[in-house]
Amino acid sequence: QVQLVESGGGLVQPGGSLRLSCAASGSIFSLNIMGWFRQAPGKERELVARIFSDDSTKYADSVKGRFTISRDKSRDNAKRTVYLQMNSLKPEDTAVYYCHAFGGINYWGKGTLVTVSS
Repeated sequence: QVQLVESGGGLVQPGGSLRLSCAASGSIFSLNIMGWFRQAPGKERELVARIFSDDSTKYADSVKGRFTISRDKSRDNAKRTVYLQMNSLKPEDTAVYYCHAFGGINYWGKGTLVTVSS
């Protein structure tokens, strides 16, 4: 089993920045993909960014050039953290952001709310 806990959401003005963190614990050795999805009110959950075990990354077109996904380089075998640096935020980035991990099965965090508003 893997547990995912997100942090870092909040209210930010358009053009501002936020950094989300996702702490994974448990059977993290099984994970080969980690990433972020988001779900805005009335919309379906969508992929934002993901990072693979070889450190390659993939982004949604809507966030390319503004968001950066990364992970810590700790050799702690009990914990792994993935970050989402979000710059030049827009009102349409407002959503609940969910951490996701895949290691044979899908794991989800409970989500953290990001609100972009003046």
